[in-house]
Amino acid sequence: MLKKFDKKDKESGGSSNPFQHLEKSAVLQEARVFNETPISPRKCAHILTKILYLINQVREHLGTTEATEAFFAMTKLFQSNDPMLRRMCYLTIKQMSCITEDVIIVTSSLTKDMTGKEDNYRGPAVRALCQITDSTMLQAIERYMKQAIVDKVPSVSSSALVSSLHLLKCSFDMVKHRVNEAQEAASSDNIMVQYHALGLLYHVRKNDCLAVNKMISKFTRHGLKSPFAYCMMIRVASKQLEEEDGSRDSPLFDFIESCLRNKHEMVVYEAASAIINLPGCSAKELAPAVSVLQLFCSSPKAALRYAAVRTLNKVAMKHPSAVTACNLDLENLVTDSNRSIATLAITTLLKTGSESSIDRLMKQISSFMLEISDEFKVVIVQAISALCQKHPHKHTVLMNFLFTMLREEGGFEYKRAIVDCIISIIEENSESRDRVVAPVQVH
Repeated sequence: MLKKFDKKDKESGGSSNPFQHLEKSAVLQEARVFNETPISPRKCAHILTKILYLINQVREHLGTTEATEAFFAMTKLFQSNDPMLRRMCYLTIKQMSCITEDVIIVTSSLTKDMTGKEDNYRGPAVRALCQITDSTMLQAIERYMKQAIVDKVPSVSSSALVSSLHLLKCSFDMVKHRVNEAQEAASSDNIMVQYHALGLLYHVRKNDCLAVNKMISKFTRHGLKSPFAYCMMIRVASKQLEEEDGSRDSPLFDFIESCLRNKHEMVVYEAASAIINLPGCSAKELAPAVSVLQLFCSSPKAALRYAAVRTLNKVAMKHPSAVTACNLDLENLVTDSNRSIATLAITTLLKTGSESSIDRLMKQISSFMLEISDEFKVVIVQAISALCQKHPHKHTVLMNFLFTMLREEGGFEYKRAIVDCIISIIEENSESRDRVVAPVQVH
């Protein structure tokens, strides 16, 4: 069985990978246990784990002959009804399908599990069956796939939908005949089934703009239960707007904007991000998206705060005036315990702050700079350079700050960024040249 590694092993430099020194020949020898009766589920599952590990190793590949022999032996494990062993068999079938000959010998076993009464087997069996079935054999399982798509068990339905999505690349003509079943699944109350069904419908129709627009109109008019489906519809609508150069009066834009009022945070953020990334958006059109991002800045969830400040930073590059209303919230984020959030907040403020706020901002940054890595420091120095171009009258304050940072410890790239920034300030402000000479001589 697996060796347990305790704290002493870690302290002595011991590896936490129990399969690190596996030898292919030894594992293949162990695989002969699959032929024994009675079957030992625990022992066989452990050997299958070793085989899966070997398959995914670059240094030592399983040859076709070796893999085929192990695969044939593994098929006998279907005689056991142990749930864990059966699921390991499904995983191994999927992984060995590309390196084993005559993998289709398990088709009947998988079809039996797929249509059986054990729900825990049916979903994984669908995925494994679709993995080993080539385009010439798809017709034989088409009836089962259509039944699985509309199955009342969510895991089975999702498995069939996702497997169909993977099969689109090689068997588009066959999969497109499952559209009626996918439309039925899209009305499911289960959030993942609805999401996967809409994903399949979109990829079947994505080359037909009219069909895509009809799909968006149909599902958005009646509402969606899945936040994941909403996010996908937002992305599809956004892509359609870009491709069609649609105006902001388009129903597609109205749909995206309406999602800013959704009860799910992920949907709200997806809508805000979509609006901000639309080409040619004015500050007025960005305002609703900026407002919801402003609310996210005070969220107790670090992921939401990060997403909000990162997106606002992007807006500030083209429309700094649109973000000025968020400056107070951004200033609060300067002291955030997450350094990535704090850095983004500072660089955003440097792009949007007024001339009167620069002195206060520089004081905040001074203490902050000691706590972050050189990578973040370079980002801030670059933002200061842009700020000096925007407010040339404040070059004295900014130069003093840069010279203070130049005296602190730091790597080559960071120091070079500071020097480049100072040079650019001198080139654009001739009166600052005299102020620079003395400090530079010191350095």
